[in-house]
Amino acid sequence: MATRIADLPTDARPREKLLAHGAQVLADAELVALLLRTGVRGASAIDLGADLITRFGGLHGLLHADEAQLRAIKGLGPAKYAELAAVLELARRALVERMAERAMLDSPQAVRDYLRLWLGGQEVEVFAALFLDTRHQLIRAVELSRGTLAHTSVYPREVVKQALALNAAAIIVAHNHPSGVAEPSAADRLLTDHLKSALALVDVRLLDHFVVTRERVLSFAGTGLL
Repeated sequence: MATRIADLPTDARPREKLLAHGAQVLADAELVALLLRTGVRGASAIDLGADLITRFGGLHGLLHADEAQLRAIKGLGPAKYAELAAVLELARRALVERMAERAMLDSPQAVRDYLRLWLGGQEVEVFAALFLDTRHQLIRAVELSRGTLAHTSVYPREVVKQALALNAAAIIVAHNHPSGVAEPSAADRLLTDHLKSALALVDVRLLDHFVVTRERVLSFAGTGLL
């Protein structure tokens, strides 16, 4: 039978460890256990946290799991799903605030981190854009298209329309590859060329196009493709 958290020595319990030494000392499973609060029959919250991390291929996969995936696991219901979803959304919003405080080109890692949180765990291909003002500060992040497992339809005129509506001076676009392969396809390169040309007609600069997976974010500009 699994050891209950209540039966552990006080200094080995996740909450007490966090309060005594800080969140950074906790293992991933212990952090998840704090969110779950309770385990299930035969498994403590720490055991359940470790199982979930393994099942979903890491913390990133767990935080991006949808409600149906989580509720299919014994002991997990809408309340626990809501807590996990809230953590991910808080992380996203914190990164948005960070990006809005300074020019996007001055904080490239924040942009990559945000895109991985937003797009990396998506099960279908999603195309999104970050619309920027004349100082390259974030105006708004917008999901523009959502497709099947391997393809989404993107129309340059819709991107241009959004850019004009937001009075954007520049944009960064991004899409995910659910396959996990970050290398851009021929279609990705063609779309980038079309977007760059269409936006140039209305004096909006395309700064970059990112291809996002769970593990990697590839920059068109950084690899000489833009």
